[in-house]
Amino acid sequence: MAQSPKTFLITGISSGLGAAFADAALAAGHRVVGTLRSAEKAADFEAKAPGRAHALLLDVTDYAAIPAALAEAERLGGPIEVLVNNAGYGHEGALEESSMDDLIRQFAANVFGAVAMMKAVLPGMRQRRSGRIINVTSMGGFITLPGISYYCGSKFALEGISEALGKEVKPFGIHVTALAPGQFRTDWAGRSMDRTPRSIPDYDAVIDPIRAARQVKSGKQPGDPAKAAQALLKLIASDDPPARLYLGDDALDLVGKKLDQMKAEITAWEAVSRATNFG
Repeated sequence: MAQSPKTFLITGISSGLGAAFADAALAAGHRVVGTLRSAEKAADFEAKAPGRAHALLLDVTDYAAIPAALAEAERLGGPIEVLVNNAGYGHEGALEESSMDDLIRQFAANVFGAVAMMKAVLPGMRQRRSGRIINVTSMGGFITLPGISYYCGSKFALEGISEALGKEVKPFGIHVTALAPGQFRTDWAGRSMDRTPRSIPDYDAVIDPIRAARQVKSGKQPGDPAKAAQALLKLIASDDPPARLYLGDDALDLVGKKLDQMKAEITAWEAVSRATNFG
């Protein structure tokens, strides 16, 4: 589906899905302002498409810096038509073993930074009565595993914010989608994962096998980032994008299984649920 060139603002383009998203958008003829935290990688990115690829140094947890960063992004590439909130990381650790600071850092990057970016672009999109916001969440924004409670919590939060925001801004021609990948071949489970050291033996049987399996699978995940990027472009081209798009067989299968389990549990407890009204 042919598209007229748009200006993308993509956070976290230095590796993984962010890099794939930026490369695919450039290959399709779009303009991309990509944020990263390493000045060394900025020139490499801009060399990919001189005049259309613009690097912007930004840590999305520095909320006060975001308005000026947006102004610079629009100076470089023009009004932002597509925001892709991709920056973030995974935290692994049993909740009881993980600190409150771990939780605060996880939400700062995965939730608060994304919200600050949305708040920055929304006035312009609302004024123009058009825009696309893509929040990269995870199948972990709906299904859960022991040992990544903080990560799942952050992605559940971003999914809820995305869905509610979509209802707020749809009358203005702005579409919001939570893009929820399954396991993709990125550094998420490798160098990008923040791991809390184990300290409570009671959790050994629950946490250790999952942690070991995740490390073994790192670099061998089934999802292809380049194909995820093509899905993103199809999403941007759609006149009626979904509120949520899952990527990968694993995401679809696990989400479907949980929906079945939820329906069964709701039915089993329906009488108790309905017995709480007055009268």
